[in-house]
Amino acid sequence: MIVTESTSKERAADQLVALFEAKILNGELPAGTPLPPEREIVHEHGVSRTVVREAVRMLASKGLITARRGFRPVVAEPGYDAALHAVESIMGVLVNQPGGVWSLFELRIRMEVSLARDAARFASSQDIHRLEEALANNKAAIQNSTQFYDTDVTFHGILYEIPRNPALPYIHSAYTQWLSKHWLKMPRMPSRNETNYLAHKAIFDSILRRDPDKSEAAIRDHLDFAWKQVSSTFTDN
Repeated sequence: MIVTESTSKERAADQLVALFEAKILNGELPAGTPLPPEREIVHEHGVSRTVVREAVRMLASKGLITARRGFRPVVAEPGYDAALHAVESIMGVLVNQPGGVWSLFELRIRMEVSLARDAARFASSQDIHRLEEALANNKAAIQNSTQFYDTDVTFHGILYEIPRNPALPYIHSAYTQWLSKHWLKMPRMPSRNETNYLAHKAIFDSILRRDPDKSEAAIRDHLDFAWKQVSSTFTDN
């Protein structure tokens, strides 16, 4: 496969990254395998050394390779950073398929329903305190939609942290990165922020009362409303 530099060096680097990322994720380049020498990549793909070095930097930032000065880059052992980028790549494909946006959002609903139920049953006093603090920050930001969005993300993020499963916060991060540009397209409306805050409060109150059923109902209502808000920013919903 020849990577073209006809558009820009950045675009050529992206193409090269996609090529090596696919080889790493499908096992063609397993962990511990060095990438081909720089001159070989230049010759095989018809790109400059600058493009190769930029692609190596990008692969390293994704956690897919380890790169040290004076050594050939080596495919990294699988880790959460690499898994996150893989999830983001999959989401990027799915959102462009018919019904893909709703499929991903519906998966989020299923996950957060389970997380809310578990929080009602198992959240520690420290978890409750963190949720309460996040809720207070959410209320304080109602008049500032940018800050409100950040505090909204934090509130939901704590639900992903309560089970102490280190993979879950990465999944939350992937969802957040996927949705953030769409949330930010919506008009700034303090009245809608207040509605969302009250939904967060209902979720928190149900968790505080240790009521899994009401926690589930509260988060379902909240995410159903959230879908109605954000779906208008997608061409395919």
